[in-house]
Amino acid sequence: MLMPRRRSSRPDTRSGARHGRHGRLGRSEVVRPPLPPLDGRLDRFEITVGSAVEYLRDSWEELRDVRFEISAMPVHDREDGIPRWRIDHAARRVSLFRVPIERLLPKGHDDALHRRVAIESAVFHAAAEYVGREPWELGAGGREY
Repeated sequence: MLMPRRRSSRPDTRSGARHGRHGRLGRSEVVRPPLPPLDGRLDRFEITVGSAVEYLRDSWEELRDVRFEISAMPVHDREDGIPRWRIDHAARRVSLFRVPIERLLPKGHDDALHRRVAIESAVFHAAAEYVGREPWELGAGGREY
């Protein structure tokens, strides 16, 4: 004589629980959740350089056709230290070196605000060197209209 099987109080997770009555319960959403904001060190550097370059290009016609590039490190040192940018007039290119700009900040100034100021300062100094002016001349009040 067979004994009747006892049912456990626990629901069976193998069948039915995943699919629901009409087979749709455990499916993922059709639309993915929004992407997380760009908040890495590289992303912030690129965004800061891009916004400074956009401002300068809008203000100075000489910089509209110049290509601004971001590189990690310079290939060679200079006599006066590690360069933060390189100017190539023939190729119409300004190369900004990310690691020296971000890492060689004065002691106690390694926070988000000072990093942003250092990045924008390097962009302005490099652009000023390219056009043969002083960095403060590239600001809003630097050009005589």
